[in-house]
Amino acid sequence: MKERYKHLLNFIANVVTLVFETFCFGWVWYMMYVPLMDKENLFFRRGNWAVIGVYALIVFFFTHMFGGYRIGYMRVADIILSQILAVFLATIVAYIEVCLIANDYLPPRPLLLMAAAEILFLVPWVILVRKGYQRLYPPRQMLVIYGEYSPDDLIAKINTRKDRYDICASLSYRVGYEELYTTILRYSAVVLCDLPAQARNQIIKFCYQESIRAYVTPKISDILFRGADDIHLFDTPLLLSRNQGLSIVEQFVKRAMDIVLSLLGILAASPFMLVIAAAIRLYDRGPVLYKQERLTKDGESFMIYKFRSMSVHSEEQGARLAAKGDERVTPVGRVIRAVHLDELPQLFNILKGEMSMVGPRPERQVIADQYTKEIPEFVLRLKVKAGLTGYAQVYGKYNTTPYDKLKLDLTYIENYNVWLDIRILFLTFKILFVRENTEGVDASQTTAIK
Repeated sequence: MKERYKHLLNFIANVVTLVFETFCFGWVWYMMYVPLMDKENLFFRRGNWAVIGVYALIVFFFTHMFGGYRIGYMRVADIILSQILAVFLATIVAYIEVCLIANDYLPPRPLLLMAAAEILFLVPWVILVRKGYQRLYPPRQMLVIYGEYSPDDLIAKINTRKDRYDICASLSYRVGYEELYTTILRYSAVVLCDLPAQARNQIIKFCYQESIRAYVTPKISDILFRGADDIHLFDTPLLLSRNQGLSIVEQFVKRAMDIVLSLLGILAASPFMLVIAAAIRLYDRGPVLYKQERLTKDGESFMIYKFRSMSVHSEEQGARLAAKGDERVTPVGRVIRAVHLDELPQLFNILKGEMSMVGPRPERQVIADQYTKEIPEFVLRLKVKAGLTGYAQVYGKYNTTPYDKLKLDLTYIENYNVWLDIRILFLTFKILFVRENTEGVDASQTTAIK
């Protein structure tokens, strides 16, 4: 019964957060900024409410974009980071708003103190709510049902979130439906891992009938169907999978956004790029930029630009991805790779039209050939331009397996819209602060294939 109130608890906690943040800004606005303004520019009551309401919308937008309202879903550290980033960006926008209203530069100190007060409230509040959430809703006891391949890798990933999931047992589908159904009824959820289509369909129908949650590792065809359109011209439902990538209108809007954002990015990042270039040059007197042939839309090749983060002779023994603790990475490279600043020169690739701000990360031909040999469907991610960041970058890692990376990239292609691009750009800013996303492959690997 209490399962029904899970979302209500999350909603109330988020309302309290937003109300507190709005109250803080309202107090700062009335007590600190209104007295500093010219008498002729003072708002009436509704005008002041509008200013405060705009701040509420701004902080809500940033918190929602970073996923800060998903208290029951994300790790505590992720929620706190999302809330802090949202407060930081909302404070910047609020200061611009205040200065525009006053038609003058006003002191930022009140807003900075407001941001500090909000963070001091948010951190313990999030921890308190999350602990209450976990007490009311302990981890689900789950059964993994697997097919031909061992589910150990998936179980290891799920076990990193023991706050949400409790893998109690695993069972092969080959034991037969009678034993499967009896075992499933002992658990609150099942995970279906790479099952044959017929077995998976049978088990899902049984779980639906018994109101038992089913988590499924999707196949490539599943992801393509998720992006299909519903056709209701007849009394038989049809799904239309267009299989064309982005439409002409979507390509035009995406290109326009790429040009604007790459120009703004180049202007904003110029001081950082000069400092990085000087540091690389001074360290070993080698070239500043690293150019390499990569693949983009329809398999076309182009030369990608990156700040050189490895030693000059790093690939004398052939191409390979960076490994954990890779000795080829220079001290300067280790710093810029940790926060992805080595990718900044790709803004020029975007301006030239070779890449997009958001899309599948471009692979080298030699590595793409190895992946395609193992996974023929890997070429499907070339339906759109390669990107500076992408769905697989914000929801995956540097060492994510090619098959999982393909699934993530196809999810992006099949569900593309402008707002998805905007969300991915915000989440990219967030993962700059998450170290595990830059983790290399194992020393025994030359690619991400395990």
